Amino acid sequence: MQTKKWNVEIVITENDHLTKAEARLRGQNSELILGEGTAHRNRADQNVPHIGDELAVARALSEVTHRLLHEAASEIETHTGQRVDHLRA
Repeated sequence: MQTKKWNVEIVITENDHLTKAEARLRGQNSELILGEGTAHRNRADQNVPHIGDELAVARALSEVTHRLLHEAASEIETHTGQRVDHLRA
């Protein structure tokens, strides 16, 4: 059995009513895939910072997921010579 380790680093910054997250996935061959996400707090909402963190991080990870799927589809197309319309779960 072979074991591989990929690492995700998440950096969160808050500025007034805006929370930003950057997810950095370091995969095989030290490739880096970045994703960014934001959350905006309405001025009328209660100040609950962890909610903004969760939303921004989820959005950043979602972007990483989409980029990784796109990369996998591109590599499949390169190796098979056939277009990938969608990847099954």
